[in-house]
Amino acid sequence: MDRHEHARLDALQRDPYPHYARARHAEGLTFVPELDAWLVARDADVREVLRRPEAFSSANVLRPDVLPGPTVLAEMGRGFGGRPVVVSSDGALHQRLRAPVVHGLSPARVAAVVPYAVERATALIDAFADRGSADLMAEFALRLPGQVIGRLVGLDEADVPLVVHGGYRAEQLLFRPMSEKDQLAAARDVVEMQHLLDTYVRARHARPQDDLCTSLTSALAPGGESPASELTLDERHEMVAHLQNFLLAGHLTTSALIGSTLLHLMHHPTQWELLCQKPELIPAAVEEAARYDSPIQGFRRITTRPVVLSGTELPVGAVVFVAYGSANRDPSRHERPDVFDITRPPARHLAFGYGVHGCPGSGLAREQLRVALELLTTRLPGLRLAEERPVVMRPTMIHRSPEELPLVW
Repeated sequence: MDRHEHARLDALQRDPYPHYARARHAEGLTFVPELDAWLVARDADVREVLRRPEAFSSANVLRPDVLPGPTVLAEMGRGFGGRPVVVSSDGALHQRLRAPVVHGLSPARVAAVVPYAVERATALIDAFADRGSADLMAEFALRLPGQVIGRLVGLDEADVPLVVHGGYRAEQLLFRPMSEKDQLAAARDVVEMQHLLDTYVRARHARPQDDLCTSLTSALAPGGESPASELTLDERHEMVAHLQNFLLAGHLTTSALIGSTLLHLMHHPTQWELLCQKPELIPAAVEEAARYDSPIQGFRRITTRPVVLSGTELPVGAVVFVAYGSANRDPSRHERPDVFDITRPPARHLAFGYGVHGCPGSGLAREQLRVALELLTTRLPGLRLAEERPVVMRPTMIHRSPEELPLVW
């Protein structure tokens, strides 16, 4: 993909909603060259794809927009991973990888970590509350979820920044055009993170603890029959890939959700004022924010057999982009879908997916956003956008959020 193609893709990703609207009104599916995929835009069609994983495989979910050169690939070869993960697997493998994640993110485990989320969110707000201004992305949204998921996994607090940074660098390698020098620097950051995660995996296998890293390792990489046996190299690769994907999903998505929610509340000051006056609306605000501008706009799928979707014939190997963000603006499912309204009656949206690939961390994400809104409405009710700094959305269909969120009060 050359720089002109990337510029067109960036423009689409910063504001995909006009493209969605046209695709929903078109007959059949629309092929979008920038995505190199057929756009699945209507709610009913999105749900049909997600109900049929045997026909629409997830194997291409993490297909990169940018292919690294041989030097960068060689650097990545020094790390761990390169194995299928929950989001990119199908069938029995997907079930095997997903089961311990679902167990690890049970309502009881999520409830147990909420007091820590409150503690960390309070400390983050304390750091800027008296200043009168802050970039809520850099100083809050990009920090809280990493600390919370790090606590669940069992990371030392001192290691969380490296893991969070490595996650963003992995995303950049997949989706952002960079010079080979910058790609190589990003690859080194990712490899450093992977070696750290390998250390945790081996340590938890040798000395189990009451944390998610231990439960994932014992479920997916039990090692040999003897408790003293070491993990095989292949087990280490699989565990690092799995743990890296889990951590990235655990903080990148929630950071995006918090940032976008605050942005839209600032764009609708009467809604923010209403939320400050009526905190009982916070759960509804969480759902409306997730529906209105979903942090995961969608994922690719690839057909495993000839299929017909919305009247469009797709051969084996056809790539579709399943647009959750478009389905959540479909007027056949949501009344006045382009209106941000925290008093909207609840309706089932697709911000967290649907079916066998539905997000197992949706409860944790919702709880962190709820905590953020409860604290910010109470402590900083005068929040508003800093007028001199326009907000720009990150050019991505995954982890859609403001690049910066300058607020004053």
